[in-house]
Order: sequence, then structure tokens, then C-alpha cells
Amino acid sequence: MGLNPESRARFNLERASILILEPTPMGMGILAQILTGFGAKTLHRCESVAEAEDAIRRVEIDLAIVDTMGGPGYDFVAWLRRSGIEPNCYAPVLMTAGHTPSGDVNRARDCGAHFVMAKPLTPIAVLERIIWIAREGRKFVECDTYVGPDRRFKNEGVPPGMVGRRRDDLQGDIGDAQTPNMDQEVIDAMVKTRRVEL
Repeated sequence: MGLNPESRARFNLERASILILEPTPMGMGILAQILTGFGAKTLHRCESVAEAEDAIRRVEIDLAIVDTMGGPGYDFVAWLRRSGIEPNCYAPVLMTAGHTPSGDVNRARDCGAHFVMAKPLTPIAVLERIIWIAREGRKFVECDTYVGPDRRFKNEGVPPGMVGRRRDDLQGDIGDAQTPNMDQEVIDAMVKTRRVEL
């Protein structure tokens, strides 16, 4: 995914308050260096979930970057979403992990994170994800089983000005439907319970 030079020139995290939950000194150092390289001055560095929860209660944040920590990171994000501590409970969350099998990606999505990224992190990848989160503006959903950004969104391809990395990434404009939508009666008939005699 490539970021156009115009976006890079205008992007600055100088006024952002960012919480980092990262248990390893090396990981913390890398993230802090990446974020300060983008102008960030206010970093709340937390090595444990307890420290992160305390920071959420004390300071207002604009972004959280949370390591999965093999499980506790997911629990922290779920706690954050249900905490009711405004505006922090609505802050964008970018999760990081050493490995991102589909089960972990689903778990990150289901706990209320916006995205999960595999380590090692690169500055351009972190920047692209932060910009993507900022531009997409997904609405929040609050129900009994989930609190977080709306997980339903159209795959409209790679964001404008970026180039996809996967061979199946959609490129360019997406056209209108080629066939009419199905009538509700047809849909109902497809899912209607039928009696089967054996």
C-alpha cells in the first residue's frame, strides 16, 4: 500500500495524545520512535494493563496502540469500550501482534479494535493505518454482545491515493450493480422453513 506524498506532508501527530500498551522495552522503543517521528509529543507509555487502565482514567487520549500480549490486550480493549469513560471509550484502537492468524484478527475485531497489525512494524505501515482509521470514521455500535466501531463496511477497495498490496485488492471505481436486487419475497422463500417427509 503506498501513501501519496501530499498526505505525508500534511500529517502530523503533534497535538495527539497517544496511549501505548506494550510490555517489552524494545517494542515500546520502536513505537515511541515511530510516533515521535510523526510529530507526536504526548505519549502515555504503559507496560501493563493496570497502567493502561489507570492512564485511561486520568488523561484524555486520541489514539491507543495496544499489543495483544497474548490475550490481555484484547481484554483491555474490551474493557475500554465498555468503561463508559468518555471520550476515551470511543478512541481509535490499533492493535499489534507478533502473529496475526485469522482467529486473532477476529478476536481483535470482536473486542472493539479498529485494526490489528503484525510485527515487525514499519513507520509507513503504522502511518497508513492511522490515516486510514482517521479517514474512514466508522460509527460506533453498542449492544449486549459488542461495543466498538461498526464491523460492517463495504469493501470499496484501497483508500484513495493508495496502492493495494494484495492481488485481490479492488482497484479504481466500483460500478453499479449489474442485476436488480432480489425481491423480499424471493429472499423469504429461500430461508423459509420447509417440512421434509422421509
